[in-house]
Amino acid sequence: MLQQANSHLVIATIEARELAEQVEAAAVRLDHLAHHDVLTDLPNRMLLQDRLGQAIELAQRQGRQLAVMFMDLDRFKHINDSLGHAIGDQLLQSVAQRLVGCVRRSDTVSRQGGDEFVLLLSIAHAEDAATSAQKMLEALALPHRIERHDLHISVSIGISIYPDDGQDAETLIKNADVAMYHAKESGRNNYKFFEQQMQDRAVQRQSIEASLRGALERQEFVLYYQPKIQLSSRTIVGVEALIRWQHPEQGLLPPAQFVSIAEDCGLILQIGSWVLREACLQARAWQQAGLPPITVAVNASALEFRAKDFVENMRATLEDIGLEPHYLEIELTESVLMRDAESTDRALHALAELGVKLAIDDFGTGYSSLSYLRRFPIDTLKIDQSFVNQMTRNPDDATIVSAIISMGKSLQKRVIAEGVETAEQYASLLARHCDEGQGYYFGRPMVAQAFAALLQAGLPPMLPDQ
Repeated sequence: MLQQANSHLVIATIEARELAEQVEAAAVRLDHLAHHDVLTDLPNRMLLQDRLGQAIELAQRQGRQLAVMFMDLDRFKHINDSLGHAIGDQLLQSVAQRLVGCVRRSDTVSRQGGDEFVLLLSIAHAEDAATSAQKMLEALALPHRIERHDLHISVSIGISIYPDDGQDAETLIKNADVAMYHAKESGRNNYKFFEQQMQDRAVQRQSIEASLRGALERQEFVLYYQPKIQLSSRTIVGVEALIRWQHPEQGLLPPAQFVSIAEDCGLILQIGSWVLREACLQARAWQQAGLPPITVAVNASALEFRAKDFVENMRATLEDIGLEPHYLEIELTESVLMRDAESTDRALHALAELGVKLAIDDFGTGYSSLSYLRRFPIDTLKIDQSFVNQMTRNPDDATIVSAIISMGKSLQKRVIAEGVETAEQYASLLARHCDEGQGYYFGRPMVAQAFAALLQAGLPPMLPDQ
């Protein structure tokens, strides 16, 4: 009887020990899940914050430096959209493995979520961080074999250094994030160290975005108009509508200071629609006032051009205002046209069938193919001002200008030179039989009333150096 009781006791003890071990293992597992990313098994945001806090305390005692790297995959969304999230997840796992292979065991590679990774490295000098970043760029650039696909990716990396760029984990990560966005703006596939002016620009950008959201309702936008001149007769044959923002605190802002922000925060479609309507209304108003009918040109961003209702909205706007389509010209950059040639071809032909004129803006700075120029129903090539600006001083730029003019004439396209500022440039373009010119030499962008007076006079006022 006693032996049987002892046996039950031993069994109960073993079962209790096993249960305790299972509970302990479950607790360890739950703790691991709480501090690690499920997809990549890398430390997550919570564990990174803890490790970074401890590393800062140790670095402070030892007088050492730390590097925090904020990394983002370039155009990762395209992979998810085209190949699916399952492929995208496997790519993230491959990236995680390569990053771990690029650092020491004492360093930390963490996934913040999405396609963002943050790394913590102990370094002796800032140059060590640059060396590590370059090593990561090269490692990640090698093809990632995912199922049947060889995927080529690049990343943008922002780097902050303790103690120079922050004394706590939150500040170091935030500043590395700011530097990463500057790496993207600089062409992607590179790294940038944090600089204080980056943060100043980030704060200014946030302020611009906040004000931008109500600018349309407050009617703070205004259009300026710059004449296009037929060089042989020096008469006004067209005008480009250029948006300006009458900011309540910063004054009149050019598009370079807010258009890219409007694109990033999704406001460009509304703003572009307003520009199109206002320009068409003004062109129709000039005609009704008895002024010579001219073509008004409007710039369209990539987001506007890719919008599914872009052509229909334009058709409806023209019909509503009563402006004949051939008095409207849409200017698109080469980079917009070269993206997804099939859909571009359909959209351009739909615009051409509508009767709207089409121009390639900043021509010569992108990647236009001669076959596309022949295929697309383009009416006008606008020579980028960077070539015009140097053509009287740099023989190479003069050769490029001549080549574009000759090519345009061979393809039966009108050619406009942008950025004409001097009588010497005007004479040089005229000698090369360029069709039209646009720039400060013929007139700066001006309000509608001032342009109406210029159009009434028929000839642009030349600058004093004529």
